[in-house]
Amino acid sequence: MRLSAIGDVCHAAAMVTRIQHHWPSAEITWVIGKVEYQLVKLMPNVRFIIFDKSQGKAAVEALKETVQGEVFDALLMMQVALRANLASRVIRAKTRIGFDWARSKELHWLFANKRVAAHQHAHVLEGFMDFADALGVPPSDPLQWNIPVSEEDAQWGEGQAQALGKYVVIAPAASKAERNWLPERYADIANYINDKGMSVVLCGGPGKLDRETADAVLGHNAKIAQDFTGKTSLHQLLMLLKHAEFVIAPDTGPAHMATTVDTPVVGLYAHSNPRRTGPYKNIHRVVSVYDDCILQQKGKPWTALPWGARAKGNDLMEKITLDAVIEKVDELFT
Repeated sequence: MRLSAIGDVCHAAAMVTRIQHHWPSAEITWVIGKVEYQLVKLMPNVRFIIFDKSQGKAAVEALKETVQGEVFDALLMMQVALRANLASRVIRAKTRIGFDWARSKELHWLFANKRVAAHQHAHVLEGFMDFADALGVPPSDPLQWNIPVSEEDAQWGEGQAQALGKYVVIAPAASKAERNWLPERYADIANYINDKGMSVVLCGGPGKLDRETADAVLGHNAKIAQDFTGKTSLHQLLMLLKHAEFVIAPDTGPAHMATTVDTPVVGLYAHSNPRRTGPYKNIHRVVSVYDDCILQQKGKPWTALPWGARAKGNDLMEKITLDAVIEKVDELFT
């Protein structure tokens, strides 16, 4: 059970892929959010149950009706939010596996009868892999994702790549405005990349903040070859990210989507610890001021604070300099 969000669903998909690789006959049911389902809906041999949290109690009743009469060998409770914990009560399972004590929040521990092993300073993806460990699934090396798309969407992506040539994607909008870099600096880095001979495109979802953020970047005379904000399905976006040379993004879903298709990511972080939530396999490319921000606010280094402690403030992303991002970009040009 993992309902949201896009980045976390990417991490969960890696865990599902691991189970399928080692236990190909396993019957897997995934309770998932309505939007997130659109990304993983073509994963083979997975039964999806869509949980539309906007429906409130009706969503729980629908889930209860769908699984009525079923008893699962194991329920992987991979979301600690109280809403998910309460909904999980309608699922009957012999073993209900939850997070360890340190990662249990919102009474999560009350709904589980088994816990994953403690894992200090685990990335979210590694935390999900702890559930596969608890089941006894062997580890997978290298890490793999199996998130198929339709042939039509694959061809759409190839068509965009042919039309654009070598290009870089900027996904400027996170789920909250405070986690976004300054639009003028997005424009500056776009122009820097353009001057080095690569096209730059924007991407994002259909929400108001995504549109406003993209418009703000464009308003600073950014050299943008094409603006895909709100114009792609999740599968088209995945293909756009796949064919990119690299991606620049704050703490947002496209950064993790790009990781699933092996596209390098320059992540921009100030509020959350990129060691926990950064684009997996690309932590070394992250530009982060989190360590300084959390030390200033808490008076202690992140190593002395609860794992996942967030820095707060509307201006923290301003601390990420253009030169620091250019340094990471230049590494990808060499």
